[in-house]
Amino acid sequence: MFMPFFGMFANDIAIDLGTANTLIYMKGKGIVLNEPSVVTYDVNTKKIVAIGDEAKRMLGRVHKELNVIRPMKDGVIADFEIAENMLRMFIKKISNSWMPARRIVICVPSGITEVEKRAVRETAEQAGAKEVHLISEPMAAAIGIGLDVHASYGNMIVDIGGGTTEIAVITLSGNANDESIKTAGDELTEAIVRFFRSNHNILIGERTAEEIKCQVGSVMPMSEEVIIEVKGRDLVAGVPKITEVSSQEIREALNPVASLMVDAIKLALEKTAPELSSDILERGIFLTGGGALIKGLDERISTETGVPVHVAEDPLTAVVRGTGKVLENIDNYRKVMLRR
Repeated sequence: MFMPFFGMFANDIAIDLGTANTLIYMKGKGIVLNEPSVVTYDVNTKKIVAIGDEAKRMLGRVHKELNVIRPMKDGVIADFEIAENMLRMFIKKISNSWMPARRIVICVPSGITEVEKRAVRETAEQAGAKEVHLISEPMAAAIGIGLDVHASYGNMIVDIGGGTTEIAVITLSGNANDESIKTAGDELTEAIVRFFRSNHNILIGERTAEEIKCQVGSVMPMSEEVIIEVKGRDLVAGVPKITEVSSQEIREALNPVASLMVDAIKLALEKTAPELSSDILERGIFLTGGGALIKGLDERISTETGVPVHVAEDPLTAVVRGTGKVLENIDNYRKVMLRR
């Protein structure tokens, strides 16, 4: 007799537990959290000092008694205990009640192993969930941008996150073909760090490289090339240094990584059945995830594949919006969820 009362206090949530960012959708409320998947903890006590935005601001700026880490790597959990505590703290941050989430729908890379699936389930359960459902990221992205995943025609989704690029051909509530590569947004950022070390002899931090990527990163020639100032540490003298770099140089640094992404898309297309290939040629490829915002990526994919490419509206939230739709209407989407 007490269950209906307690049920009012339980929050059903959908989670995009990404390598770069964690997004949470609450049933009936929409997206309630969008913060970096970053944790700062005390190396002596292992106590968490900060999570999310606050922790990311500490990147490269902590003393020896603090450590800043990303508990997710390549789309999966790298540090189980830290990930569990981060998730628990994020849920606590957005919850108005003392009750844990009753039901959680959480998205995972399509190439995830059974061991990695179990780790995600256990992390959600340890964070308080009573019922956990998993859905693949490309499927969630397709639902999030409004595609009919139950239809008998094919749609190709390319979701470029921080740790993985997920490519899937979706039809009849399932993945007819998928590719998952550990080359995505983080690799683009690391390529910029390597470029400055090799070509300018200076060391820049991850935050600086990410800002450069977002500001001038491109994979096709821009109508107007720009020059920016970059601050780092001289690798020889060990002192702070300012250097100038052009958007063309940054593009050259990003090109090898972009080529790996395009090659994976080509491979997925080669493996696709003729009828579904015809659908994709007619409907185009849909880009989601933060990587979809890299300037010229849509044009480059289209040029190299001969297939139209569409960047989804608000690509950064496509996956969590789709996961949220599944949460809101779970009976209609049972077929698309991953089986145990």
